[in-house]
Amino acid sequence: MCGIFSVLRLTGDARKNRQRVYQLAKRLRHRGPDSYGMEVRLDDAGRQTFMVHKRLSIVAPGKSGDQPLFTDATKRTAFIANGEIYNHAELREKYGIVSENKSDCQVIGHLYEQHGPSFVSELDGMFAFVIEDRENDVIVAARDHMGKIPMYMANGKDGSVWFSSEMKTLHDDPGVANYEIFPPGHVYVKKGDAPATIERWYNPQWITDENYVPTKEANLEELRECVVDAVTKRLMADVPYAVLLSGGLDSSLITSIAVRQRKLAKNTYGADEPVHSFSIGIKGAPDLVAARKVAEQLGTIHHEVHFTPEEALDALPDVIWHLETFEQVRASVPMYLLSRHIKSLGFKMVLSGEGADELFGGYLYFHKAPNPAEFHAECRRKTMRLHQWDVLRANKSTMSWGIEVRTPLLSQQVIDLAMNMRPEDKMIDVNKKDADGRPYLEKYILRKAFDTPGDSYLPQEVLWRQKEQFSDGVGYDWVDGLAAHAELEVSDEDFARRAQRFPLHPPTTKEYYLLRSIFEEHFVTGFENGDCAYATCPFGKSIACSTPEAVCWDPEWEKSVGDISGRAVKNVHVAADKFDVKKDGTAATISATMTGVRERGVRVKARAVRGVPQQQARRGHVRFSGLRASPASKVLLL
Repeated sequence: MCGIFSVLRLTGDARKNRQRVYQLAKRLRHRGPDSYGMEVRLDDAGRQTFMVHKRLSIVAPGKSGDQPLFTDATKRTAFIANGEIYNHAELREKYGIVSENKSDCQVIGHLYEQHGPSFVSELDGMFAFVIEDRENDVIVAARDHMGKIPMYMANGKDGSVWFSSEMKTLHDDPGVANYEIFPPGHVYVKKGDAPATIERWYNPQWITDENYVPTKEANLEELRECVVDAVTKRLMADVPYAVLLSGGLDSSLITSIAVRQRKLAKNTYGADEPVHSFSIGIKGAPDLVAARKVAEQLGTIHHEVHFTPEEALDALPDVIWHLETFEQVRASVPMYLLSRHIKSLGFKMVLSGEGADELFGGYLYFHKAPNPAEFHAECRRKTMRLHQWDVLRANKSTMSWGIEVRTPLLSQQVIDLAMNMRPEDKMIDVNKKDADGRPYLEKYILRKAFDTPGDSYLPQEVLWRQKEQFSDGVGYDWVDGLAAHAELEVSDEDFARRAQRFPLHPPTTKEYYLLRSIFEEHFVTGFENGDCAYATCPFGKSIACSTPEAVCWDPEWEKSVGDISGRAVKNVHVAADKFDVKKDGTAATISATMTGVRERGVRVKARAVRGVPQQQARRGHVRFSGLRASPASKVLLL
């Protein structure tokens, strides 16, 4: 995992531009503290290419894995990459790739030279990369199937093209005309001065066909083997690594498999040593108790980190700066604090359990799914939007301290298996039991696949524990403390005027008023492209982490302001009776102004850009300049 930043076809003074690019790239230093490399090239017209790499060395540490990368000494194909290619050894052998550079990402340039941009589907891993084909004047960029590796793209006012791991390198540069998220599962190609194309390379039916409802019966053995294989592949590392163990089902399974498979994994560090596990919470938090129990059974070297609500509140501005969004903050703050501790002990990589709740309908609101088809549709929506939610949070919270996170449950193989499984096998019915007396809880299929008597993966009380969202599991005092802090920070008068302060989707709670205020200070207020920052963020009411579309499953949810806590699901969460979700009075008290909506190529004109001159705030945006969808492409707007 690293930080990449590329500016191609930039005009102007090359010396000053190098200084400018260097200063912008410094903002990615947290992503790559181990080494730094910059490749500079001038073409015949005097246009400049800058390819910058901030390295966090996990595989092939040392000079043999440094970037930028080239396929040979001529530097005809130059590229930078962020991520891990787990099948790089197989690809080297399959295609006869020979190189002194041992980086797993080295195969990217060679595969491009052999097969062109279509090679992307050969990669098994998480990645974002930029290639400059200097012989043919072609720029290629791509992002992995789920967007596990972040990437943004920008349009320069001078016709230059920009790519970056994080938008903080783009949001305030005066030469940037506009910027946006690079869509997951897509490949970008620009040949010469022709318009660029962007097309979907990851195009399974569950994504491309909105009406598709799978009919394949769940196979427990197949699912178990697929998950075990995904974890084993992600043990590839030449440096110390650990596992994040919250004590919930998903992280506990990942930990159990890692302990079992460590000696069998290829190219893993410390194969004969015990696995280290980490958990975090306020003292007495439910996650800490469950994590301790799992660690004891599995024999991990367990580290328990405690924090206070006050310490979490102190970190809010820094966390939002790293996240580059106002969503997922509740869960991100504990992960941020935990990552700092992990880094201090010398670990560079962690395994984590994100993905199962989206793939198998694990959130508590799925109890209210009206039918199998809608259950699948919601799994699809949640999974396709992960790059703006849990995947973003997992990557940026850990990388803020130079820690790489790997998420085996979001491997392409596990995703395709789960999303082609009939939804009837995922539906929740706690009043119904299987032949072994197990209730049909959330994620029943995943639990059952690893319920192996005589060869237990987990204690039964953990394997069949009710879903607890991470932000809740670390201690209810954190969630409640954040809400109480927002009450003190945001006056009733200011909150009553929220529609004027935030014309684009006014916040319905003081907590979100506060979080959005901090976000604006970082990325919106006074910046020419403040509306671009807002356009990268998701909006909409949520119940227990639902999509806005699923709020209609319960009339009471529609009447509320919403809350992402699992305790918001009445008669399901064990602590729901003690949690109050306020009624939504928004419609009666404010009149929000929507002046435009953008979903991937369409700009949002956000009038919440405080400090920007009115004539500038009123300006419109064109679509990402020079970008068009290929006639053969399958581009799906989320």
